[in-house]
Amino acid sequence: MQLQKETTEFIHETLRFYNAKQPLVIFRKPNETILKAYIHNDKEVHFLNSFNAKGFLFAPFNKNEKKILFSADKCRILTSEIATDKDLKITLGDSTNKVFHNEKSKKNHLHLVQKGIDFLKNSHIKKVVLSRKETVECANFDIENTFKRMLNNYKNAFVYLWYHPSIGLWMGATPERLINVTQNKFNTMALAGTQRYKNTVHVVWKEKEVQEQQYVTDYILNTIKGSIKNIEVSGTYTVKAGDLLHIRTDIAGDLKTTDLLENLIEALHPTPAVCGLPKKEATKFIFENENYDRAYYAGYLGELNIEKNTHLFVNLRCMQVNNKIASIYIGGGITTDSKPEKEWQETVLKAAVMKKVL
Repeated sequence: MQLQKETTEFIHETLRFYNAKQPLVIFRKPNETILKAYIHNDKEVHFLNSFNAKGFLFAPFNKNEKKILFSADKCRILTSEIATDKDLKITLGDSTNKVFHNEKSKKNHLHLVQKGIDFLKNSHIKKVVLSRKETVECANFDIENTFKRMLNNYKNAFVYLWYHPSIGLWMGATPERLINVTQNKFNTMALAGTQRYKNTVHVVWKEKEVQEQQYVTDYILNTIKGSIKNIEVSGTYTVKAGDLLHIRTDIAGDLKTTDLLENLIEALHPTPAVCGLPKKEATKFIFENENYDRAYYAGYLGELNIEKNTHLFVNLRCMQVNNKIASIYIGGGITTDSKPEKEWQETVLKAAVMKKVL
């Protein structure tokens, strides 16, 4: 593993591999200062065969689809430390982005949300998470500066840039951890509810958001109780993610045995925060009604079994970039108390997280 200290130079040099169409990922974990890059030695698509593998994992929302692995033994792994904000020098460019955001897309989402509400009212389903894709034309898209802006703006998020010539370019700044296993120590979080940040995290949450977050917490606790002992659950608290606020609960414990990683990941994904509850019925509704492919949005990504540690994050606040067209993926949890117009506005707020860096 190489250590390079000049962050701007590190990013610039690493992205030369992107220009050469070499598979790579660059990322920074929440509230850390180490940038890490995996640069794959070949251009083949390698899929995960076993959760005993070591490397960087990129998994789609649909758990029946294959997961891509950048295997540690097939990659150059580089690191750099971000000492100060000045290490991330950003060149100002001409921001002439055109958002393909029209009344039709709004109408479609309002219809989808109302359909979801009606579905919940006429079934035993508690919650369904519905999403959409918004397209932005970036005439002067600069991959290097966009990534630096993400690093600067979202320091408590998992920030990444992932590329494979056969799959495409994905970038994101996700606030949600799926699973963290260090030795036999387990950590995850329940994250739900959204409102705009207005200079304080001391806010009042409505019953709809509180209930939605409790659904996620209860599901996680019920899911892990057979695999985790000494479970500790924090109280709920408000966290800032970019310009948004969410309700969060931290959950920790000890693995009962050391061979439970695959079972935990498969049981937790997709979390109720990205599909709903009960998961099977909610996911079926999503596949039948969203009318687009989530692909890697609401999937998960991160390091698997590196130095006996696994850090995986839910792929939220993300976008796919192709030919200077950015497709931004956003969604929200729907309950019987949801109001379609408010749910639309929530997706607009979440889309702004990514638009801010373009």
